[in-house]
This record gives sequence, C-alpha cells and structure tokens, in this order.
Amino acid sequence: MATTHIDARVQKHRDALRRSGLRLVQIWVPDTRRPDFAEECRRQSRLVSQADMADTDMPQFLDDVLSDLDGWTD
Repeated sequence: MATTHIDARVQKHRDALRRSGLRLVQIWVPDTRRPDFAEECRRQSRLVSQADMADTDMPQFLDDVLSDLDGWTD
C-alpha cells in the first residue's frame, strides 16, 4: 500500500524534526479566497489609519525609537 509507505515516511521526517528540537504547530490563518476578504482588509486598514490619526503622540514616539536605533550595526 502506497499510503502506508507515505505515512511512514512522513512520520520518520516528523520524528527527525522532533529529535532536532522542533515541534509541530498548526495555526489558523484568514482565508484569502473568501469573497469578503478584500473588504475586511479595507475595513481594518481604515480602523488602523483612524487610530493613527487620533494618536498625536505616535509620530514623536516613532522618532524617538528610530533615534535610539542610530548607531546599531548588523
């Protein structure tokens, strides 16, 4: 049976990853194929934009953070 062979190969690969200190994590992500996905992105972008405009301290905060990074090297 081909399925059994594939299952064993996948299990062997996962076991090797676990031995190397990794673990499997599954996450749920937005479905970009949904018809309302683009509109939801626009809605959330508008909310973020409005919040940015309402927060008058944010530009100064960002400038302060960037000035703290001056002199950092890779």
